[in-house]
Amino acid sequence: MNLQDAMYNWLSIKKVADERESDDAAQDTRAFFEEILIEDHGVSEIDIEVENPYYIVHYMKGNDSKNMKFPIELIDALLTSIQNEPKYNQ
Repeated sequence: MNLQDAMYNWLSIKKVADERESDDAAQDTRAFFEEILIEDHGVSEIDIEVENPYYIVHYMKGNDSKNMKFPIELIDALLTSIQNEPKYNQ
């Protein structure tokens, strides 16, 4: 999995995990993607900034400061989908 895909997946599930703290599956999935970012891609010091219409993820890769932008609407789509699905809200 490339870095951009891993970051996208991590940010999407992080939004879910932050909103659903008691959802063990969301917490485990967030940890899984975080592990990929750290171990496979050497990412550290992750910080998220909201600059409408984007989430900007700032991070370190080695000694370099980097960032990626993701549209808020795309990142929040997973959380919205879960919230709208009755079987996940019982």
